[in-house]
Amino acid sequence: MTTARPAILCFSGHDPSGGAGIQADIETIASHQCHTCSVITALTRQDSRNVLHLIPQKPEDIVSQARTILDDIPVKAFKIGLIGHVDTALAIDEVLSNYPEIPVVLDPVLAAGGGARMSTVELIEVMTERLLPRTTILTPNSEEARKLAKGQPNLDQCAIALLEKGCDYVLITGTHENTPHVINQLFHDKQCIESYTWDRLPFNYHGSGCTLASSIASLMAHGLDAVTTVNEAQEYTWNALKEAYKPGQGQHLPNRLYWMEESG
Repeated sequence: MTTARPAILCFSGHDPSGGAGIQADIETIASHQCHTCSVITALTRQDSRNVLHLIPQKPEDIVSQARTILDDIPVKAFKIGLIGHVDTALAIDEVLSNYPEIPVVLDPVLAAGGGARMSTVELIEVMTERLLPRTTILTPNSEEARKLAKGQPNLDQCAIALLEKGCDYVLITGTHENTPHVINQLFHDKQCIESYTWDRLPFNYHGSGCTLASSIASLMAHGLDAVTTVNEAQEYTWNALKEAYKPGQGQHLPNRLYWMEESG
């Protein structure tokens, strides 16, 4: 019997190193027995250390590619990763406006793991005003949450400000905070509804945010509720990071197929 594989449409960048972007999405989504459809938002020149150059794709091509897929395949969730340009954000908004019933997971990639800036003030403004109202679960790290909330230092207040922009849930991850353990917090209805504590792993990781967001999108596509989805996606991501490997001279890459090695 063929396993039903819900389709996820990813708006993501291409990372030649294979650590983040669309390859991270594909590996994660396949691990959850889902099918990946992809629209590339930007080409990049990058390695496992940092992003060196960003090449946005034409907004009209982004819209036409997405609509072609959506006319053919019953997509169960959208996952948005690297946007990189205001026109790209507007193109994604144009697509999402026609499918309000499909859940949206937005990983707001504002900077590369190596520090390269991947956003502008104008892009952040468009993201918060146009995309957050269409977002089911927003997954910023603490630094991204503060930028999206325009410098608010308190993470609880950041989350509430982002909820007020229209997204249903905000999951703020705490890897960048100076704490012995990583503390992630899920916010909904103007309050923190769940707090999660994870052992802090020893390395820096390239593609962890993509992994988490794609895992959440996949589990939502299978029909799980938001709280269960966020819990299970964090566990999957933590295990992928625990089994990470270092193919180059920079950051470690999540082993999103760790489960294949365990079963073998």
